[in-house]
Amino acid sequence: MATLNVPPSLAAIPQKNGFRFLPRNTRRVYDVLAEVYPISTMLFHSNAHKVAVSLAGVTDGMNVLEVATGSGEMFRRLLRRNPNGLTCGIDISPNMAARTQRVARNRLPDVAAHCQAVDARNMPFRDGAFDAVVCCYLLELLGEADIMQTISEMRRVLRPNGKLALVLIGQQDPAFNIWYKFIGGLAPAFLGRQVETCIPEVIYSHDFRLEHDRQVRQMYYPSRVVVARK
Repeated sequence: MATLNVPPSLAAIPQKNGFRFLPRNTRRVYDVLAEVYPISTMLFHSNAHKVAVSLAGVTDGMNVLEVATGSGEMFRRLLRRNPNGLTCGIDISPNMAARTQRVARNRLPDVAAHCQAVDARNMPFRDGAFDAVVCCYLLELLGEADIMQTISEMRRVLRPNGKLALVLIGQQDPAFNIWYKFIGGLAPAFLGRQVETCIPEVIYSHDFRLEHDRQVRQMYYPSRVVVARK
């Protein structure tokens, strides 16, 4: 595997609280919280999800992948946009993936929905398999090398000219940043740390073309939606 060059801005983020080992710890945390995590999505994330789907240009008949399905709210939104296409989802937490699959099948039984427990750093999909890849609030939970590897995998599974939509925890509110840094230090495997100001540089380093960059706020929770084309 080729060495991935980490942009200076990303390498400068402090790697405290065991971020090198977070994927394993994060899986355990989200397995436990799988049934209650949808509350957080409803309160803080759904507006950003809506913006991301719109800017990513997801339309019916596509092959679409969501990386880190979490509560499944975005996954179901993608299914409703793409009822005659193929929508796949992955999450490192087996319980999260199973819940997303179960709820999707119950609510949209006639739509092709496939969700499984997969590590985003090593996806079991062929090159160029998807027209669009969507990922929400995952990169905050990864160390610098894992962010680079995950973006590389997303690019690999996208077809030429396909779109990548990322939803990130925003950093435009100084008061929120102070609060998030504090609580993130208490529960890094659950909350991670903010990285959004570094992500455009990471995207450029993987030969993506940035198309949309939008700030979204919900219940004082800031998000940033970035859409790029391969």
